[in-house]
Amino acid sequence: MLQASEISKTFPGHQEDLTIFRDISLSAKRGESIAIIGQSGAGKSTLLSLLAGLDEPSGGSISLLNHPLHSLDEATRAQLRAEHISFIFQSFQLLPELSALDNVQLALEIQGHPQPEQQAAYWLDQVGLTDRYDHTPAQLSGGEQQRVAIARAFATEPALLFADEPTGNLDEATGQDIIDQLFELNRSHQTTLILITHDPHLAQRCQRCLRLHQGALEPL
Repeated sequence: MLQASEISKTFPGHQEDLTIFRDISLSAKRGESIAIIGQSGAGKSTLLSLLAGLDEPSGGSISLLNHPLHSLDEATRAQLRAEHISFIFQSFQLLPELSALDNVQLALEIQGHPQPEQQAAYWLDQVGLTDRYDHTPAQLSGGEQQRVAIARAFATEPALLFADEPTGNLDEATGQDIIDQLFELNRSHQTTLILITHDPHLAQRCQRCLRLHQGALEPL
């Protein structure tokens, strides 16, 4: 599903370049759940962006579903993401003017799904939002907004799901409920999950746990 080989990321600086990490290698199989933990500023979100093809590494290579990303132009990478990859962000990234149903349905329409409204409704039902179809994000609680984001992520039936601090804006009880749903949907649909978090308890629920520390990715 995913193969990263000796990737590095360096940002140009005014006086000297800043290297976030170097020689990181990672592979992920179908249905596997992997947590990447680390302190704030360690480069976790930067690493996720590279693995998902949202950014390009300074060195090394990344392959998604047997597609070497360095050989693809941006339009082809975007198409690959649209067809096979979903994201769950800490800030939800819902469109404020759209209802919960429309937020999920839009992702399906972009993908070209033959029945976007029915599929969107099914996944909102799966995350317990049957009575919230017509509510906009402003009319939903934080936990409900995150459920919409999870429904949107799984509705496209992705091969890979990247979650970046998915409970960072939620209280403990709501966050636990969201994570329970996330892992249940992951297990039932065999979607490969790569989870970025600073929470060691959350990381322990994944099949593998890695730590990004001082520019290196270490097994735990």
